[in-house]
Amino acid sequence: MDVIEFLVIIVQSLIQLPRKVGDELDEATRERMQQRVEHLRREKTRLLQELEQSAFAWGDLLFAALQQWQLWAVVGVLVLLFGLCWQLRKSSPQPARSGEEETSSSTSEREEEKSEEDDFDDERRLFRIFAKHILWSVQSLAHTSQVVEDLVGDLLAVLEEHLATSFFPVLQPAIGVGSVFEGWSARGRDAVYHLLVPLKPPHGHTFHLELGTAAGMPAKNSRIRVELECTCTREQLVENTGCFLHQPKEELRRNPAASLLGSLCTGSYLDVQKTARWFQNLVRSAWGEIPQSRRYSMKVLPSNRSCKIQLTNAFGRRLFVEMVFGVQQGDSDIFLSSETTETNFIPRTMWAESYAVAEAKFFRHMARQAPHDTFHLKCLQVFDGILEGTGFSMSILKTVAMHLLNTIPPESWSRREFLVRLQDILWYLRGCLEDKRLDHFFFGNENMPEDIILPPDFQTAEPFNLFQHLVQDPAAHAHAVCEFNELQDRLTRLLFYGQ
Repeated sequence: MDVIEFLVIIVQSLIQLPRKVGDELDEATRERMQQRVEHLRREKTRLLQELEQSAFAWGDLLFAALQQWQLWAVVGVLVLLFGLCWQLRKSSPQPARSGEEETSSSTSEREEEKSEEDDFDDERRLFRIFAKHILWSVQSLAHTSQVVEDLVGDLLAVLEEHLATSFFPVLQPAIGVGSVFEGWSARGRDAVYHLLVPLKPPHGHTFHLELGTAAGMPAKNSRIRVELECTCTREQLVENTGCFLHQPKEELRRNPAASLLGSLCTGSYLDVQKTARWFQNLVRSAWGEIPQSRRYSMKVLPSNRSCKIQLTNAFGRRLFVEMVFGVQQGDSDIFLSSETTETNFIPRTMWAESYAVAEAKFFRHMARQAPHDTFHLKCLQVFDGILEGTGFSMSILKTVAMHLLNTIPPESWSRREFLVRLQDILWYLRGCLEDKRLDHFFFGNENMPEDIILPPDFQTAEPFNLFQHLVQDPAAHAHAVCEFNELQDRLTRLLFYGQ
């Protein structure tokens, strides 16, 4: 249609501006031009009519279409929906997987966050429950233990000066042992701080350890025999002293305290009770010479085989300290000790074999190996809080825990696995009861940390069964099973009901 209009305009321009050839035109030429103009006018009229008719036709069609716009709208919507569905169906596998991954990822994150929140709530709930049984944290125990160690160290330094020219046992630096120094005591302020004071023979004397059982077994009824040795040929002799071995007996009888045999021994054997009384008197006499005496009042408590003292500060807070005495077996971490856990009568010259120093070194070894948030000490705290009144000693539970600590990696004793480890300790104990066998930790244990030094007989010995009495006594075994069930019930009540 645009082309036709353009041609019409061109024709009109030609009509209106005819080309001039001369001033005048002949008649024939004018007539031909007039006819040509008339012909063009007719053509113009015809073209305009055709254009009008064409416009009317398109208008009718457009009007008819607009009359049915609702139908076309519905059809268009249906076509659009069909196209969208087809496109979604075509691309659904990959987005679906992506959506599943995103959903799974978000679900996993939510579950992890919820798990962390639940763990945190469980931890707070457990510690509220254990507050009745575990009064002090490990950090508080470590701080107070250091205070006690410093105090005893200062006290022994004063005693060393007092004994410098005597022939009494030479006191060595005290070693913290037991549950408090190992970091798992559940006794809180009522805890007793145990320390072992090693004894060395004085000048002119030697200690001979007479173990009461065969090699490779826990020693019972052991004794420490004191012998005099000749010092005549030594280049350096203690001033104003002679050789005890060759000194006339009359002189020794006139001054029996001049030798260890005449003061702390019964016969030729070191007497536990005489040694305890001697040390208690030393503590009383030397207490006022240490700086801590200005902060604490001290009272020596009755004891036949150790030195127990009660320390009270200005606020009335009390600390209980017990110092036991020990003689080292060679260069090892095993001692003959004055401490005993047995209630029956023990002769005053009998010394018990002690593994306390080796156990303390084991827990220090674990502290170096374990991550910061390790809960193995809290596992022992839990059992220490619920074990009283059952037939099991804490020594048995600690042996079980040490076997597990020696096999389960330290990182697996974290807060998240706290309850699992508690269950492992019970299951291990139950298995030992079923088999009637619990191996001593230090005999025949091939997986011993290198920094723990044991006597050669310990390393080559067969594992010693601490439950041997259950094999020989069926009634004792049946009773132990009942005690285990009671222990398991106590732990369940503690975890679920806080009782």
